[in-house]
Amino acid sequence: MMVKPCDFVASLHVGSVVFISPNEIKIQLDIESPDSVALNAGTPRAFPRINSYLLIPADNGFLVGQVLWITVENSPYPKRKGLQDFGLIDLPFPLRKLSLSPLGILRYDNNKKYVFTRGIESFPSIGDEAILPTNEQLKAIVQSGENKLRVKIGTSPLGGNADVFIDPDKLFGRHLAVLGNTGSGKSCSVAGLIQWSLNAANSIVRKDNQSKASSRFIILDPNGEYGKTFASIPNTEVYSVKPSSETIKQLKMPIWFWNTDEWCAFARASDKTQRPLISQTLQALRAGVRDVVVSDSVKMRQYLRTLMVALKNDITTGTPWSSKIGQIIGFRDRVKIWSSDIVVKDSFSDDEKKSINALVDSFSAFLSGNTSQWPHAFSEREVEVLEEAIYHCYTSFGGGASDCLLIDPDVPKSFSANDFLDALSANAMVLNIADYVETMTLRIRSMLSDSKVKEFGDTDGSYNLKSWLESFLGDNNKRSKIVVVDLSLIPSTIVHIVTASIARMVMESLQRYRKCNDGNVLPTVLVVEEAHTFIKRYTEDYAEQGMGNVCCKVFEKIAREGRKFGLGLVLSSQRPSELSPTVLSQCNTFLLHRISNDRDQDLIHRLLPDNLQGLLHDLPILPSRHAVLLGWASELPVLVRMNELPKEQRPQSDDPDFWDVWTGERECDMDWKRIEEDWIGVEAEVVEQDRQLPPLSDNDY
Repeated sequence: MMVKPCDFVASLHVGSVVFISPNEIKIQLDIESPDSVALNAGTPRAFPRINSYLLIPADNGFLVGQVLWITVENSPYPKRKGLQDFGLIDLPFPLRKLSLSPLGILRYDNNKKYVFTRGIESFPSIGDEAILPTNEQLKAIVQSGENKLRVKIGTSPLGGNADVFIDPDKLFGRHLAVLGNTGSGKSCSVAGLIQWSLNAANSIVRKDNQSKASSRFIILDPNGEYGKTFASIPNTEVYSVKPSSETIKQLKMPIWFWNTDEWCAFARASDKTQRPLISQTLQALRAGVRDVVVSDSVKMRQYLRTLMVALKNDITTGTPWSSKIGQIIGFRDRVKIWSSDIVVKDSFSDDEKKSINALVDSFSAFLSGNTSQWPHAFSEREVEVLEEAIYHCYTSFGGGASDCLLIDPDVPKSFSANDFLDALSANAMVLNIADYVETMTLRIRSMLSDSKVKEFGDTDGSYNLKSWLESFLGDNNKRSKIVVVDLSLIPSTIVHIVTASIARMVMESLQRYRKCNDGNVLPTVLVVEEAHTFIKRYTEDYAEQGMGNVCCKVFEKIAREGRKFGLGLVLSSQRPSELSPTVLSQCNTFLLHRISNDRDQDLIHRLLPDNLQGLLHDLPILPSRHAVLLGWASELPVLVRMNELPKEQRPQSDDPDFWDVWTGERECDMDWKRIEEDWIGVEAEVVEQDRQLPPLSDNDY
């Protein structure tokens, strides 16, 4: 005879239903029910406990409730079934009550397994029994949902220490936020999720699929904590601005990767004058090959190409036939300046001299050809004739049609810092705004001359896009990769731009991978430590596009669209209230460690609109290694005791040991000379030489 689950109900009975509402069920515990430890569930288990589970028999299964609070109320007599002698002793009896938050239904399916589903079809009645779940039932509740349970991340202290598994497709594919105070275990959880996932994947890789296995994690590490964390995993590469050992490679993030927004934020360019100049400069640089200036003819060809791009921009915006008088006057003044720089030089060939003279005549005809009263808008035909004259002269000096096409200024075609500065000055002269951009040009020149920027920024334009993609995303020889980008030594003035450009280039690379591979994606996970630094909320009405705003917008786009191209986002932050609401709202799974700040707690509570907030009240008092998993990767919120990482696999984020240093248990080597040399690099040698020079005598002056 088959034994049904309901046959065990009597032995697990602990109380009865005394109050029912859509979001709360109150249970009155029996006098005989356990006070602290339950022994009738098969194994000793702490009961009653906040956030533990109770079952109430319902149609075709059990209603699952989570304990919200426990209290004691006095009664004039003990409410106990079968007790007839109440009233003989006139003393109050303590009666225990607890409140349950209804979560869902636990059913026994045809495969003789318990299956938990969210949602309540029918509520119990007054007097229905409340029973303890068995270990098998607790395991079914904790490991609920349709997830493919592939990776074990810990155990559930409130679920009978049942193993907690996650599905990497749901955890990484729909974005994950790991939130908690400093020292609560966030970094270890992030490192553990990566290592446990890769270990689980590698354990089932068949020999015939070994060459096809592929995984990518890119970790943006602003504090330099992850340098040794993944040393035991093959194909792990650490990149830094100043490599301190042979195992760390030189970070390359070329300045020609930067798009218009990043360049404008880097230069702190104004919207009205300086931003259009930078955009036009980038267009000119991406349009064709930058020749080494060795002759007057080459100089003139470059100048004519700049004129072509500038004129095409004016035509695109409709400036020559604008209804605004100021724009027409500005366009006429620019054309006058263009014509004044068109001069014949002796080094030109006869054909070049002839074409220059023809262009000068065309400029004169254009500026004096109006028949209506001043001011007037130039006709489309007049502008077209001038454009043809400039183009004809340009071809005479060796230019081609493709050089002058208006291409995307953000295409990653290489150029050097000198190319950019020269083109910026030339375009400023062409647009007659040199006086308005002089300060910005000096600022750009100063920042690009920084030794650290030169090391990783490829200011000479010798690096190539293919090498960068292989370094960050792997190749056919290294399909699996973990890339740790140490951002700790990047100057604070540009760290947001470097971070934004790395994230954007990864996103755009995966977009083009899908386009070139018939819609197949290349699954990649981008991990952002100290996310509140790079994804900080901002106001839309902020006029100047600061570096922080540009960086945040890149991650907002990744959060909204990254899933389509196989890019998952993992955020780790100790201040969730400072994160961009757009990015946070796109995270479908949360791993919450200890959070004590009131604003951060309020934000977290708003993540759960229904009655599943019982566990969140524990956030201020969670011990280390404990976290609440909720969202897409978990059918219901569950408290997890995370697996422990070996010390060598943990990020270097331990608390400083003040006491050991104070008491002499650990000695500190204060070799400031070595730190000085590391800080200022090669300049330290010059400083030391200057110190050793003898003082000047009177005869030396």
